[in-house]
Order: sequence, then C-alpha cells, then structure tokens
Amino acid sequence: MRKSGILMHISSLPSEYGIGKMGKAAYDFVDFLAESGVKCWQILPLSPTSYGDSPYQSFSVYAGNPYFIDFETLKQEGLLKKSDYQNIKWQDNPNHVNYSRIYANCFKVLKQAYKVYRRDISKKYSNFVEKNKSWLDDYALFMALKFKNDGKPWYEWDKKLAMREPEALKKAADELKKETEFFKFIQYKFFRQWFNLKKYANDKGIEIIGDMPIYVSYDSVEAWASPELFLFDKDGKPIDVAGCPPDDFAPTGQLWGNPLYDWEYHKKTGYKWWTERLKFSSKLYDIVRIDHFRGFESYYAIPYGSETAENGEWRKGPGAELFKAVQKELGALNIIAEDLGFITEDVHEMLREVGYPGMKVLQFAFGEGGKSEHLPHNFGSSNCIAYTGTHDNETLRGWVNSASADTLKYAMAYFNIKKKKDIPKGMIRAAWGSVAEIAVAQMQDFLESDPSCRMNTPSTTGSNWQFRTKETDFTEKLSKKILKLNKMYNR
Repeated sequence: MRKSGILMHISSLPSEYGIGKMGKAAYDFVDFLAESGVKCWQILPLSPTSYGDSPYQSFSVYAGNPYFIDFETLKQEGLLKKSDYQNIKWQDNPNHVNYSRIYANCFKVLKQAYKVYRRDISKKYSNFVEKNKSWLDDYALFMALKFKNDGKPWYEWDKKLAMREPEALKKAADELKKETEFFKFIQYKFFRQWFNLKKYANDKGIEIIGDMPIYVSYDSVEAWASPELFLFDKDGKPIDVAGCPPDDFAPTGQLWGNPLYDWEYHKKTGYKWWTERLKFSSKLYDIVRIDHFRGFESYYAIPYGSETAENGEWRKGPGAELFKAVQKELGALNIIAEDLGFITEDVHEMLREVGYPGMKVLQFAFGEGGKSEHLPHNFGSSNCIAYTGTHDNETLRGWVNSASADTLKYAMAYFNIKKKKDIPKGMIRAAWGSVAEIAVAQMQDFLESDPSCRMNTPSTTGSNWQFRTKETDFTEKLSKKILKLNKMYNR
C-alpha cells in the first residue's frame, strides 16, 4: 500500500513550555495528519538527550525523554497544580528550544508530581517496574548517581562506582533509594503518555516511524552497566570509537566518539542484546528506522583519543547474520535501513539479503546527471522510502539557497518548472509521484521554512535540534493541500 509520511520530532510540537510534549498539541497533530491523508508520522529517537542535546547521544537506549512528559496531563491526574509549572520562564524564543532552561526546570516540576504520587504507589506502577527491570533498575541508579555527581559522566565518578564494585553499588542503591524511585516514576509516566498517544495515532490509521541509533553514547547506562558489549580496555575506556572517514563534505571526517561493539561477544550470545533492543523498539514504534545501517556490514574505527577521524580503518561487522538471528527469535519486523553515506556493493548485498527497504533522498539526487540512485527514475523497485530530505539535511528552501547554479538548472529541468522558488514543491511532488512504498517530507518543507529551521547540521554543536512549530502552522488550507497531493499520487 502506497503511503506518505511527515517527519517531525516530538520536540518540534507547539508548546508553552519550551519544547514539544505528548499532550494536546501532539493529539492535534495526529488529527492534522489524519485529515491530510498522511499515514505515517516519523519521529527521531525518544531517548533522553545528553550533552549537545542530540537524541542520537543518549543516556539510555531504552529510557524515554522526560522533557516530553506533558504537565497538563499530570495536572488532570491531580499530580500538579498549574502554579507548579506555569510561572517558569521556559523559553527565550518560541521558535527554538532552549535546552539549558528546560534542564534547569523540568526535573523540579516532575519532582513535585512525584511527591504527590508516591503517597499511593499504584499497582500499574509496580507492574511497569517489574516488567522493565532488565533495564530500568540500572538506568534509575545511573541517573541518580549522575545527579549526585553534578552531571559528570560515569567514567569521572569515584572509581569504585565507575567500575561497579558490588559493595559500592549496594551502598549507593541504599543511599539513593528515593532518587532511583523518582527516575522510575518519570519513566512510568513517560511510557503511559507515549503509548496512549501511539494508540490514538494507530486508531486514526497512522503508523509511527521511530528511529533507532546504531550506537550508544559513551556516557550511557549501557556503557557503564554492560561494558562487555563494547571494545573497552580493563579500565572501561574505549579502545576505538565510531565515526566516518573524510569526504568532500568533511575533509577531516566525522568523529562521533561512540564506543564500538565487541561483535565477537555479541555473536557468542546469539545477538541476544540486539534481539531485546529490537523487540523493545518494535513495541515502541510501528516501523523502526535503523540509523547508519551500513555500520552492520562494515564500520569505521578510529583510535580513542584521536582529534579527527583521519586515521581510522574499516572493519567487518556482523552483516545479515545479526538480522537473521533476530528474525528467528522475533519473526519479521518492519524495518527501514538508513543506507546513506559511503555505500559499497557489500552493503547493497546485505540489504538484498535482509530485504529491508533503504532510503532515497532527493536532495542528494542532482550531482551525477541522470545516474544518481536518488533520482526517482532510478529507484528500481517500490521497496524503498523516498525522502525530500532527512533531519540532517537543509530545509528545501535552504537547499535551493545553497545549491550550485548547475544543480538548480538540472533540478528545474527535471521537475519541469520555470522558477527557482518552485523547486521545493517540485521535489515533494517527485517524491510523492515515485514508485517508493512511502514518501516522506519534513514538516519544515510543507511550511516552506527558511534555512534557520534546519533540524541538524552534522558535525556541529550549539544550534541543533531546536526547530519548533506554532499552533497557527497547521492550517486547514495546508491540510487540504497535502490531502490533494496524497489523492493525486494514490498515497
């Protein structure tokens, strides 16, 4: 079945409280999608963000982001009063998220809700804690220790705690019991709100496309509590870290700094950790987009401590074997493979073997004449997802502003349009008209947003992940325009 999707993270929803939340605005957006004939809502990882505010650098692969918990819902449940959160300055600019303001205030408000709630710990809460104990116990203690240590990464804590000596762990767990319960409460409320929102979307015929990063952050509960999963030395330091080699866009490469997996260990366990992770992600979302999928075929390893990504090397990953092991345990999963970047024939072969749809990005399509695999006439089959751009790309208006004259000339000829300003509309139409199973555009591109609304510029920090919408953006006129597009192209 042909479908269309809109890519917009929860953080970008309208809100008075500095960042998008899983409250009324989220439900209104689902209604907007349904009225527009859009069948998929694509979001970024729901994980808690750490330094740099990126959802791809998280404290946990399982936990949900506390910033998205809706205060109004907690108020309706009798856990908050309006005065607990209304008079706080949450933002300087309604168009951008100010993460430092939210970090400074969000936990204070949630602690107030916890104080009220814990007088009567419910059976539903107990069931949630029991059902999720395989990750929740370690996560709650990790966060309690992190707050006690002024936010420092775990590898800068007292050595006995950093290396998880049993006596030190037991003592910390006893001392921080109230704090660990608070972090469990936050997760309980997050997942209650998330699954209610997801059910509402599903009942309206809308699937959630969620994002699963391939790597975890070094400052994460997984790196602290399960060091055997990674290429660490005996002191818990990475031997090598992840990144991308130099190319035309990044002359010194991209140094991500994430720990690399000990694939020999994972193979010995029958990929148990991956099976559990994908099982969880498949409940959280209807369709799972796996970021940097090519890293399962071969991954780029950079010696720990390097200042650039220039001295790395390619190493073989587990390939299709991992996904066959997962499929044997869980059955067929709805997965999109993010197969962008340096793609070899071996990566294409792995994709063919697992059968997952890859991604085609029209912003990448206009540099090789008519040969680019990202041009709709070269898609080859419907087993792909067509994007005008991803969260790492320019807005379409930004792309038009920055592209070369030759690129724009070719794009205008390809879309059969006369004016440069019409290229964004032409690109959306080309994605929608393609054979791709799903066609996706960022919300910014339907809003015709300028370059300041870009979600992320890779290899930069300081101004990313901040884009926000206003209630007035989601007009009936826009909804009708998107619905017309969906009907025209049978989506």
